[in-house]
Amino acid sequence: MSLAERRKAQGFTQESFAEAMAVDRRTVGRWETGKGEPQPPQRPKMAALLRMDLEDLDALLNAAGTPEEAEGPSPSTRHSPGDADEMIRREFLRLMTVSGTLAATPASTPDALSEAGSHGSTDGFDLMNGHLWQVYQLARTKQSVYPVVRTQLSTLNETLSEGGIPFSSFCVAAADLYQLAGELAFDANRYGEAAASYALAATASREAKSFDLWACALIRIAYVDLSEKRYVRAAETLGVARRIALQGDRNLSTRYWAASVQAEAYAWLRDIDACKEAIDEAQKVAGLRGQASNGGWLRFDGSRLAEERGARYLQLDQLDLAEEALLTALAQKPLVSGASFRRRGAALTDLAVIGARRKDPEQVVQYGHEALLLARASNSGYIAHRLQNLTAELITFGRDRRITELKAEIGTLTV
Repeated sequence: MSLAERRKAQGFTQESFAEAMAVDRRTVGRWETGKGEPQPPQRPKMAALLRMDLEDLDALLNAAGTPEEAEGPSPSTRHSPGDADEMIRREFLRLMTVSGTLAATPASTPDALSEAGSHGSTDGFDLMNGHLWQVYQLARTKQSVYPVVRTQLSTLNETLSEGGIPFSSFCVAAADLYQLAGELAFDANRYGEAAASYALAATASREAKSFDLWACALIRIAYVDLSEKRYVRAAETLGVARRIALQGDRNLSTRYWAASVQAEAYAWLRDIDACKEAIDEAQKVAGLRGQASNGGWLRFDGSRLAEERGARYLQLDQLDLAEEALLTALAQKPLVSGASFRRRGAALTDLAVIGARRKDPEQVVQYGHEALLLARASNSGYIAHRLQNLTAELITFGRDRRITELKAEIGTLTV
């Protein structure tokens, strides 16, 4: 049975089902053709409406949009167990196991197994990885970078299988690249794939004893937990990341980034004291001299602290303080490209949320519409996801025409 058939069996038209789910009818249409899927917070409500448990609903959604039913997403954007990305990850793990064993084998071993992977260089990979991070940050559409990253991962695997580079150097290059692959998946709200890529990055950087790289992978894993509302686990992971970062380069900002993200976890947990401690710790990044970030897997330089402070105040319902910090963030410098699209979109959405909590429709429409335009211009699933969360704040506005129109437009976004 398809999603559309299940909906009809429960007596819903697309319009009535969309209304019950608080989304646009076109969003339901995309769910039913496999061109989009409901976010995790939406699924319990959908399961209840369709009278299914969550496991059965997941199976039904995974079946939507097969070639027999609809034209699904292109191979570069559709992902399922056993696809090219999963095979690349499995090959990486296999090579890690084999090469790690060879690297640990004493030099006196017969046939000189330890010589495997003892020659070559990762300079080419390092340069390419750095270039890909720059392209990713500047790209309006993040997914346009994805095919090149996949090719780079395949090439890296092939090089290791041929024994072309030292194992430790390979681990650093792989951890770097898998963090970027995870970022692409995270931006498209493919959290399971993002977590798998970040986990591989953590494994590889741990093997290389690259502490800052390792801590950054853990921070990104915590972002997935935050997105899926596992706040206690996120806070614990970030605590580990902070401890690992203390063993790294003291001139880098890794430990302060971990503290900044941990403040978010504590804010969700309503632990005001712990949140304040983490924010204050993150603020110490201003005391670093020189280049605090490398512009690739570590990009935290403190420039985002105003908007992050505003977001934390919003979580704690300190609306005036939140608004002041967010407006300061937007005024600091133009945020017009790359990762800054996500940052500006998040700040604008938070200002719209403040308007919703103040019952101020003018503020909601002003900032919500600006964020909507950014989401469309950048095709960012992250901004679209934030805007969909905003709609939950708009229930109290009833049938206000401007709010209804904004919600309908948000419903057309692909997440």
